[in-house]
Amino acid sequence: MVPFACLTARNIQWPIQWKPASVGVLVISIAMALAGCSSSAVRHEQLSSLPPLQLPDRTLTVQEVAALTATPDLLAIDDEMREFVQRYTSGVSSRRQRLMMLHRAVTGAGALDLQYDALAEGTAIEVFHRGSANCLSYSSLFVALAREAGLDATYQSLDVRPQWTRQGERVMVRLHVNIMVKLPGRNQQYMVDIDPLPTRDITGSRELSDVEAEALYHNNLAMDALANEDIERAWRHGVRALQLSSDEAHFWVNLGAIYRSAGQYRAAENSYLYALKLDRWERSAMNNLVVLYSLEGREQERQKWASRVARYRDTNPYFHAWLGDTAADSGDWRTALEHYEQALDLSPDDSNLLYAVGLIYYQLDQYQQASGYIERAIERATLRSEVDLYEMQLQAVQQRQLADT
Repeated sequence: MVPFACLTARNIQWPIQWKPASVGVLVISIAMALAGCSSSAVRHEQLSSLPPLQLPDRTLTVQEVAALTATPDLLAIDDEMREFVQRYTSGVSSRRQRLMMLHRAVTGAGALDLQYDALAEGTAIEVFHRGSANCLSYSSLFVALAREAGLDATYQSLDVRPQWTRQGERVMVRLHVNIMVKLPGRNQQYMVDIDPLPTRDITGSRELSDVEAEALYHNNLAMDALANEDIERAWRHGVRALQLSSDEAHFWVNLGAIYRSAGQYRAAENSYLYALKLDRWERSAMNNLVVLYSLEGREQERQKWASRVARYRDTNPYFHAWLGDTAADSGDWRTALEHYEQALDLSPDDSNLLYAVGLIYYQLDQYQQASGYIERAIERATLRSEVDLYEMQLQAVQQRQLADT
């Protein structure tokens, strides 16, 4: 699996639903920092020793990539964009009000009316004049405009809970990028998003530097080129992403996928293994090793990594939650409850899991238990948007309970 830095989320209807509703496009949030896990010197040494890409008519070396693959200024703005910011925020002293007005101007039908397009990569200038963006390119646009408006805006990466195939053996790796705007006083933080995720799918977040965002830009171009079987372009952008941010394990996984497509299996294997040195739980690297060893008929190694994938899967609460979702989708609420109880055994304080169990009890017409689990979810929730959602759901459950008594 090859992860992109963007994801489409489903919007869910209120008041009672199995899948909890998505977070608002602009919500108060709390960001969590994640630490790195390897020294920069080792990573750069690993990068400089990458095997060249073997093309039919020539080889392409790592040293050639920077000259061949330019990195644009994602946050550059032009005079028209400056005038846009002035038009909608000039004279507004409140930073919060400036943020709200800028957000409405970017997304509102009467102003820029920016539209979501999963394939719309680009710089802030390109997005502004094109009128469409994916999550990364939208983030570049909004960060650039917000900074012009005097706001403290940064890129933010959201960790998204994994999803498995129906057989439970392959894992879909999903990444999402949005914007964090920090306002002075009482630690106010606003999360801005063109395509918001359901809160239940968010497992963590961290701030991204501008350079890390540039690396994600190249990573996305690499994966797009790989999908179109343009191996040279994919490799150049994949290497360029690592030159900018060599500590991202999933970049090494993606580079391995490119090497594998080029028939350079040893280079692919080394990339996957190095990703696991950076992150021993890099699930996509494990799955890709299983695929690679299957292709090569290396059954002993394949079984080793397949066993590790299975152990990771069975000890991951989100795997059991995914099984619960699958059962719920077919209306089998008893089985869904069993799987979610297993998930809670592994992560008993997860507010989203508690909330989901409450929803299952509601579907089973067990309103007292439903209320109890939703109340526990409220106690453990960290996002204001989660608390609001859970309280609304709790009120709906309690009203139904009164109606049935």
